[in-house]
Amino acid sequence: MPGVQPSKRWGEPRKILVVLPTWVGDFVMATPTLRALRRRYPSAQITLLANPNLEDLIRGGTWMDEVIVWDAKRRRRGQGTQGLWRMSAELRRRRFDWAVLLSNSFRSALLVRLGGVTRRVGYARDGRGFLLNDPLPVPRADGAFAVRPMVEYYGAIAEALDCPPPGDDLELFTTPDCEERIEQRLETLDIREHRPLVVIAPGASFGSSKCWPTERFAALGDRLVDEMGAAVLVTCGPGEEQIAHDICEAMAQTSIVMDAPLLTLGDLKSLIRHCHLLVSNDTGPRHFAKAFGVPVVAIFGPTAPEWTDTSYPQERRVLIKVDCGPCQKPICPLGHLKCMTGVTVDMVMDACRELLQIRSSCGQGAAP
Repeated sequence: MPGVQPSKRWGEPRKILVVLPTWVGDFVMATPTLRALRRRYPSAQITLLANPNLEDLIRGGTWMDEVIVWDAKRRRRGQGTQGLWRMSAELRRRRFDWAVLLSNSFRSALLVRLGGVTRRVGYARDGRGFLLNDPLPVPRADGAFAVRPMVEYYGAIAEALDCPPPGDDLELFTTPDCEERIEQRLETLDIREHRPLVVIAPGASFGSSKCWPTERFAALGDRLVDEMGAAVLVTCGPGEEQIAHDICEAMAQTSIVMDAPLLTLGDLKSLIRHCHLLVSNDTGPRHFAKAFGVPVVAIFGPTAPEWTDTSYPQERRVLIKVDCGPCQKPICPLGHLKCMTGVTVDMVMDACRELLQIRSSCGQGAAP
């Protein structure tokens, strides 16, 4: 790849630092690249540098030898310079040979430069190219960032490091403690053996523009129970509890909000691994389903599906074309949100029915 030096110039690395992206969905889409690095450099000690929100997602993974957690929020709240210097000193102490920047931030490049990492590889963007000694050119089209699947965007970094193309098979791992908690909760609900288990994930940390209306999730839930005999569980993250309860209260049929207690991301991984179908906005949990081979219906509004495209055959994306989109805005700038309100319950139900019928005809139940 132009702009990247052959790895043979640097020799085989002993210690590799991988700076992870911060968004949940982006991390999951980066897992093929993490897998490729682990396979290509099995003798190297691989360390992941992660924000605290990713800690539960990483647990159980086979991509690394250790994880360093660096609190992104604290470094933006008056402790930025001190935190940066402390972490860069820690990196200098550990003497990393390579830094692989999956994060696009200027700060991540500055950190590894101050941390004395010998080889620093990442995309030359956000004014940070001079901090990298192996900068990758950013894919562009007509002067703007080219719309390119994130798995390919990250995969190009792996290829620049002499890895075979990583592909787009996402992967996550669960842990025994999370599996045990979810097994116990599902057994208490008595829905595992005889009913399709459908998980609805109605939130979106990106912003309200990604959220399908709660009354439509409720209508969908009722139809899943009436027509498919499904058991419906509604998940929520911190601050999303009201959305989940509004859906359940609007349903005529029984459903359950998984908020007593709230699921950790580790628990959510296990729950999705055990379900028959996930229905989600375009948000992080959607990618959990793909990582575990679970059918997923993803409802799109303001975001371009090409950014998160994979070849996963058990995903159905439901969206409409609008003249103002995809705008990629967290809040609808025009106030009408017609990209989401134009997606009907019938459209989503058709996708759910198709996937549940395919799974049933193949004799597949929830994960063991």
